[in-house]
Amino acid sequence: MKVFTQRTYGGPEVLELREVERPAPARGEVLVRVRATSVQPYDWHLLRGQPYAARLTGGGGGLGLRRPRIAVLGADVAGEVERVGPGVTGFEPGDEVFALAKQGGFGEYVCLPQDALVRKPRTLTFEQAAAIPLAAGTALLALREEGRVSAGQRVLVNGASGGVGTFAVQLAKAFGAHVTGVCSGRNAGLVRSLGADEVIDYTKQDFTREGDRYDVLVDAAGGHRGSACRRVLTSEGAHVLIGGPAGRWLQPMGAIMATLVTGRFAAQRTCLADIVRHPHPGQLLTTLAGLADEGRLMPVIDRVYPFDEIPDAVRYQELGHAAGKVVVTVGG
Repeated sequence: MKVFTQRTYGGPEVLELREVERPAPARGEVLVRVRATSVQPYDWHLLRGQPYAARLTGGGGGLGLRRPRIAVLGADVAGEVERVGPGVTGFEPGDEVFALAKQGGFGEYVCLPQDALVRKPRTLTFEQAAAIPLAAGTALLALREEGRVSAGQRVLVNGASGGVGTFAVQLAKAFGAHVTGVCSGRNAGLVRSLGADEVIDYTKQDFTREGDRYDVLVDAAGGHRGSACRRVLTSEGAHVLIGGPAGRWLQPMGAIMATLVTGRFAAQRTCLADIVRHPHPGQLLTTLAGLADEGRLMPVIDRVYPFDEIPDAVRYQELGHAAGKVVVTVGG
């Protein structure tokens, strides 16, 4: 089978297309034929080993000090069950599934624990399903578990046209919230089409100085001090951190940690939506699959690349201009 492997840190050019032996599922595992995956900031942070400070803490789970711990990137997987290992129940060859994986999406086959797999939404293609796991799972975690959003509340999504943001807008509306999206003017129409009641063009307005108050701020873009973000929250509001501008040495990890620390002394809650460390991501995917089949959640896909152009997909995603997700078709 073909995989893109990473032996050292660097840019997309360090990804090597190799032929390796197809893995065999161990007890409790399922061999999945990957039909589609996606590319996201999580992948290129692991690819470049940045921020460097995360190598000292093991941030992201795949960062070794001198070399990567994960050889085959790709956290989003959508495909078909090829084989099941001993002890697996509930899945059989031919089943269409999707999953949030620790690694392996940048290959034609991957072995995953059976509890990581969820039935693919019936209404979505493999490409659409592959856009969901990490980004939509993060948005769901941010809104439901960390933000504790409820019907009638006011939600602000900073970075509303990105991978996480496009899902956050839709999910907040599905939960009955009044949603304001922050994005560039060129993406305002897209964000409104996803259900946003209002849109703020960050190139013309600073949402921290508008004077409005929100119950939940889903902060997928970062770029503002924690004190400024708390200024737009109600007295019992929640500032949910997801990401921010990247840097070689410390960011966005440094800004997130500083905001979490200073947030302990504020009346409002400050929390982090970290799906990578979530104990049961499959439960999140089950909820998302249901919402997709009900027509209340639809992935926004900016570009689709063929498998052999994964380095180009990573390069494009790293520019930070994608509206929604960047997806890769792995199998025919």
